[in-house]
Amino acid sequence: MDRVRPAKAGSERDRASLFADALLRLETAGVHADIDPEALERLKHPRRIVQVSIPVRMDDGYLRIFTGYRVLHDDTRGPAKGGIRFHPDVSVDEVKALALWMTFKCSVVGLPFGGGKGGVIVDPKSLSRLELERLSRGYIREIAPFIGPERDVPAPDVYTNSMIMGWMMDEYSHLNGERSPAVITGKPVSNGGSLGRDDATGRGAYLCIKELEQRRELRPEDTRVAIQGFGNAGQHVARLLHRDGYRIVAISDSQGGVMDPAGLDIPALASAKNAGLSAKSVYCLCSVHQCDLPRGQAISNAELLALDVDILIPAALENQITGDNVESVRAPVIVEVANGPTTSEADAVLDARGVLVVPDILANAGGVTVSYFEWLQSKSGDYWTLEKVHARLREIMCTEFAAVHERMEALGVSMRTAAYVHALDRLGAAISSQGTHNYFGNEQA
Repeated sequence: MDRVRPAKAGSERDRASLFADALLRLETAGVHADIDPEALERLKHPRRIVQVSIPVRMDDGYLRIFTGYRVLHDDTRGPAKGGIRFHPDVSVDEVKALALWMTFKCSVVGLPFGGGKGGVIVDPKSLSRLELERLSRGYIREIAPFIGPERDVPAPDVYTNSMIMGWMMDEYSHLNGERSPAVITGKPVSNGGSLGRDDATGRGAYLCIKELEQRRELRPEDTRVAIQGFGNAGQHVARLLHRDGYRIVAISDSQGGVMDPAGLDIPALASAKNAGLSAKSVYCLCSVHQCDLPRGQAISNAELLALDVDILIPAALENQITGDNVESVRAPVIVEVANGPTTSEADAVLDARGVLVVPDILANAGGVTVSYFEWLQSKSGDYWTLEKVHARLREIMCTEFAAVHERMEALGVSMRTAAYVHALDRLGAAISSQGTHNYFGNEQA
């Protein structure tokens, strides 16, 4: 996912309340779910929050200390699962919210995982390759006692990638005294990663849109799509939709965007953007608005969100659609490839207007699903073909999309609330199986 900053108006308020906002979704769904109150209360509190200091010797010889976090929200259904992000805006509140969302994301698609998340406060684009490797290995050294293949399994997130995951797996293996490929997912395929992991998040969202295509009888060539965020996930969902004939009329990244009502040449844009990969960096430093294309006009991220399109795909980061700008959003369908791009305040407005929001905990669950496949492969040593990965991902995403959609119609609630209710059914059963007041407080049990 590509980093796109939230609108300035209200952004400090929104970031400070990110975890509280996540709890609002939980409480809203709890009204409709058959879940014990104690189980619901358990899910409001992360099980563990770890903060670490990471000393890194920089190339100029000076020592810098970076702050990192790892949050385990819940592991009732299995080891925690969740990415590690490198960004200057990382905060413990943000990581707590992301870990909670991971718990629900894994549950909504039926994976035997709980939720975790990690992050380091750093501008990774300012680091050399050697500094980035030292930071990555240093982070793992500090959190190693809290992770493991059966405890907490990290993965890539914002500004981390397969190379960084490979360094982290290697460092943990050295500390553990044996090769431990199942401790990290999102690794290079040549180093124990899974085929199909690179485009899994975007592919999962694409499969959700294909389900909507059937239910709403969409004609791809007549369906206009705008995508905010042109990093890994945004590029892949754009590529797959473009291949099927969808009209991608606008895309953007952190520096701005480009629009063409007739439809953009997505392969050309992706090639142009990715050609900006710096020789000294593992990150692409080029922006889509810099791409030299024969057609298209420059637009801002705010303008992209307000476009008159059929499907809007926020694929950047949290708090993009807020109470401050929701009235300008005109798309009748929003598919959340980013984590938490819509605040609960904006949700209420969209729901009242009849906008269908395919929520993040379903729409972007393709990434963690293929991470689960990678975990299984790393544990067994039996590596799958790309065709098998795609087939199993399709089966899970389409099955769970149908279940959430059915729940939405049965309860008369938003698709987000339906997804949380669907997840709470599984989480509540798992927590209650360990005993609640209904069991321990009943002498006749």
